[in-house]
Amino acid sequence: MKASETILADLLQGRAQQYQIPLYQRTYSWTDRQLDQLWRDILDQARLLAEQKNGTTHFLGSVVLAPSPMTEPTFPRWLVVDGQQRLTTLSLALTALRDHLAATDPEARERIDEEYLINKRKQGDDYFRLLPTQADRAHYAEYIRGTHTGSGGGRVGETYRFFKSRLVKAEDPADPYDLALIEQAIASRMTLVAVSAEKDDNVHRIFESLNNTGLKLSQADLLRNYLFMKLRQRAQEVYDTYWLPLQEAFSNEDLEHLMWLQLVLDGDDRVRRHDLYTAQQQRFAEVGADEDAVLAYIKELHRRAEHFASVLHPEREPDRSVREHLHRLQDWQASVAHPVVMLMLDERSKGTIDSAEVARALSYVESFLVRRMLCWIPTNNLNRIFQAVPGQLPVGLSPADGLRQLLSAHRRFWPTDDEVRQHARTGRFYERGRVNQRKFVLQRLEQSYEHPEPVDFTQAKLTVEHVMPQSAGPEWLAALAQDCTDGETPEELHARLVHTLGNLTLTAVNSQLSNNPFDRKKDLLHASHLEMNRQIADTDRWGATEILARADELADRVIDLWPSPLEGVSRVERGRDWGQLHQVLAAMPDGTWTTYGDLAALIGSSAGPVGTHLLATPGLLNAHRVLAFDGRIVEGFTWADGRDSGDVRALLESEGVEFTATGGALPSQRLDADDLAALLRQEEPEPEITRPGLSPDARASWQERWERFQKQLATDNPEPLVAAVRELLDFWEAVGGWVGLGTGHTYTSAFLNLDRSGAQATIWPLAIFPGTGRGGAVEVVFQHLVARDPFTNPSLRDELRQRLNRIEGVTIPHGKLALRPSFPLTVLESEEGRATLFETLAWFRDHALRTT
Repeated sequence: MKASETILADLLQGRAQQYQIPLYQRTYSWTDRQLDQLWRDILDQARLLAEQKNGTTHFLGSVVLAPSPMTEPTFPRWLVVDGQQRLTTLSLALTALRDHLAATDPEARERIDEEYLINKRKQGDDYFRLLPTQADRAHYAEYIRGTHTGSGGGRVGETYRFFKSRLVKAEDPADPYDLALIEQAIASRMTLVAVSAEKDDNVHRIFESLNNTGLKLSQADLLRNYLFMKLRQRAQEVYDTYWLPLQEAFSNEDLEHLMWLQLVLDGDDRVRRHDLYTAQQQRFAEVGADEDAVLAYIKELHRRAEHFASVLHPEREPDRSVREHLHRLQDWQASVAHPVVMLMLDERSKGTIDSAEVARALSYVESFLVRRMLCWIPTNNLNRIFQAVPGQLPVGLSPADGLRQLLSAHRRFWPTDDEVRQHARTGRFYERGRVNQRKFVLQRLEQSYEHPEPVDFTQAKLTVEHVMPQSAGPEWLAALAQDCTDGETPEELHARLVHTLGNLTLTAVNSQLSNNPFDRKKDLLHASHLEMNRQIADTDRWGATEILARADELADRVIDLWPSPLEGVSRVERGRDWGQLHQVLAAMPDGTWTTYGDLAALIGSSAGPVGTHLLATPGLLNAHRVLAFDGRIVEGFTWADGRDSGDVRALLESEGVEFTATGGALPSQRLDADDLAALLRQEEPEPEITRPGLSPDARASWQERWERFQKQLATDNPEPLVAAVRELLDFWEAVGGWVGLGTGHTYTSAFLNLDRSGAQATIWPLAIFPGTGRGGAVEVVFQHLVARDPFTNPSLRDELRQRLNRIEGVTIPHGKLALRPSFPLTVLESEEGRATLFETLAWFRDHALRTT
């Protein structure tokens, strides 16, 4: 990198160029406080110029620039890694000055535009010298082009109007040079240090370093930077489709919380929120961080955002029961339980549970929180407890039952009914939890009376009231003297009972009740709309006996309202099907490898426990075929039985695994989680296929699906590729085959079918997916052919594989001869490739028909 001192004029003036604010940067956010300071600095510099004193220029800070991937020799483009707030503010100041001068000096508009703001001969986004991040771009363009309405425009508009108002105040008719001096101060007296990165510099590392030296971006900012630096080709599309809706729907703090929740839901039960960025980087290091992996992460974040919106705004939840539980957890301010809430909403979206199950699970969360507060159990371990739930929820049970069992483990401290009863009588409830939580418990208890005209707690201004007052006067102490036993004084009895649950209620007339004797309070309580107050008013006196009796009655209601933990649960372990893992490892064909993450996804675990299990299990077949995400042998790999079984790479190569020049196993030979799952299936279910011509109804069904297939094909692919697919289907029919179509309701695939006589009448070698959902692919159905003569013979399937691999762009590894590998549909664009495929299909037809 190179650093040099510069001024704004040197950065912006000269030939056509552009400074781009990357998509991952924060939106423009300078406030009036920062603008006020900058304006004072500008005026100070203008005053020095007016007095013809050079003085000291004002140092604004640094601007860190890196060459944009889209830069051109005739139109250099720079990424603004740091300094976007300063550059945007100064540009808007010049824009306001331009518009202020234009009324009396029309030439000033054109001059300031061409010197600082625009590239006159460029179109579209290239028109602007400074191109803000996507969220600010439209507003900024309106002010630069002068098409704004004078209001609106977010922070960009507010900044423009700030400078417009200050320029009006600064203009002095007696001194016509004031505004020119202000322009000069902005352009040549605001100094910057420009740090320019070279083409091959790690811009993301620069970004991180700036954060460590004062920029102090949030964890969400850093992670957004990291993600979009990885999405070099698809950044704009992904930003518009997935990220911008997230950014508009959530504050930066809430978005960061959602990112943290995603990590927790994916099995990281130890990550702290302020370590989010580092933890997600490590996770990508395990599973890979190519564009596809980053895109999958952002899509999943976008999907889960819908659930998170319901957590933050329960009124958006469609199911009434779930909505009520979400509202109550929000009233409790139970953000600590968000991992569990999100987990349940996630399971519902997958169809594994219904809303009733979600509501039941949330009732256990609420009970866990309320009972702990009643029994004065510290909250300092709640984060750890709830964060561990997604990774520890036991298998074999419904999520709600699994959650109840997990929280019931004695080390979790979910108080029992007996503990609730005891603490209701003796616990100092008024000193426990937060004010909103104490009110919450009393409100729920009031609702349990099911008054025919219940109180609207959102409107009523209720506070917690001590029936026996905190400061007991002589009448109260005299009444308490009747209840004293074993030498206890009235003052001691008062101190023991005054803050207990039995002595507390809700009221809107706290000041009127005050420290009055009970007879006076009875009248006020009897007029209350709350049922619990009327019951208190129906008693003749209020002493220890009545307080304890009410505590017992309220404890029974607590027990009815908030479910109890299960008895006898001391430890709960999440079940992992290690047998399934052993089975799939044993089934891996020669010439294939997999990763710890793929195995973890298969059995519902995470990469860490899988690695630990492999290391601790002697004699496990094919454990050496489990590699890091990039195909490298894990550093420090040892054989589990303690013996040296030779060099791992040499063994893998002898089994047919190939390695790239960088030392990683060939990616095409990797079996992902779906491939591993397919290895475990005894028989792949045959797809439902519509064929033409058997009956009028069948023909009509086929025709409807054929039109859908054609439409999907034309929508998702360019015309030359559409024509190539049609040529393939025509060829197949010409050599005696027929085109079958999948019976999906929204998505249709095509199968190259061939009729034969005998038990295995229909056989097909390929299925075609036109684009949506499968990315435009040709699937080779080895898994279907495994059970169909003559291709039950592995050597014949391998010959089919080798023939297909002669097509440029097709590389099917030997290890997938029992699976369903695919190659891109775009391979068919090559005339030579189509010719080889046609030759291969004719060969397939000849061999398939020899068995009949």
